[in-house]
Amino acid sequence: MGLVQLGTKFLKIKLNKKERKMNEKDIEKVLKRYGVIITPIIIAVILLFTSIYTIQEGYVGIVKRFGKAIEQVDAGIHLKIPFTDSIQEIEVRTKKNTEKMMVATSEQMRAEAIVSINWTVKREAVLDLYKKYGSLAQFEERILDPRLREVSKQGIAMFTAEENINKRESVTNAIKEAFLEEITPFPVVINSVQYENISLPTNYLESIDRKQTAKNERDAEQFKLEKQKLEAMREVNTADAQKQARKLEADGIAYKIETEAKAQAKKVELLGKAEATAIELKAKALKNNPLIVELTKAQNWNGILPTTVMGDSSSVLMDLRK
Repeated sequence: MGLVQLGTKFLKIKLNKKERKMNEKDIEKVLKRYGVIITPIIIAVILLFTSIYTIQEGYVGIVKRFGKAIEQVDAGIHLKIPFTDSIQEIEVRTKKNTEKMMVATSEQMRAEAIVSINWTVKREAVLDLYKKYGSLAQFEERILDPRLREVSKQGIAMFTAEENINKRESVTNAIKEAFLEEITPFPVVINSVQYENISLPTNYLESIDRKQTAKNERDAEQFKLEKQKLEAMREVNTADAQKQARKLEADGIAYKIETEAKAQAKKVELLGKAEATAIELKAKALKNNPLIVELTKAQNWNGILPTTVMGDSSSVLMDLRK
């Protein structure tokens, strides 16, 4: 059995070698027949793929021909000369540079400050910037960062240590104005300047805290005094208002009494005048017509005869009921 198996395996190996030789010959024949057509197609495909390139959004492409920058292209798909042109991408999105430096305040107090800027390369000037500086990193290292450090130190030195803490916006504006003037000739836009921090000596910060605490206590005491003053003024005003109200009330009552008295006197006067006029008219009527007395008596008689009358003598009184 072992010999049979070995013999079978040997025959298979022989057959596989013959088939492999036949396949290789077939391939050589195909290559010789179609090689003239396939080779140019392969070369064309390679050239096509090496000619196409893309620029990502937020970047500008610098086309270099034999190492010389010749033009800039925007984001998108483009064509280049294979094996001749190369592409260098330059970012035109807003970037942030941060500088950490040792500075001195106006009273020569040493401190560590952090200043940063947000800036953007002008898209239309990317080619010129590349020709002059080679890359953004070179521009930052040779132009941007040194000028930022210089104007930051100068701006911070214009203010005292306390002002660098309490008037941070003024310090930032001073740095920004100076930096914008320095960077004007260059093809970049400064979007913003940030004065992020200043680390002053610990003993000075402690003295500032004590000073601020004392000021806060003084302000609190001043506020308390002002509050007491306002409360006293409010009490005085309340008393004055109450006094004025009582005075007005008394004046109102007096005026009311006076008005009522005048009205009553006027009423009495009018009644007296009316009564006098009536009496005068009655007197005139009696004088002109004596019978009116008898008429008045008749009108006022109740129909009952008198029970007593006077006699001839005033001392004689007669009773008529008998």
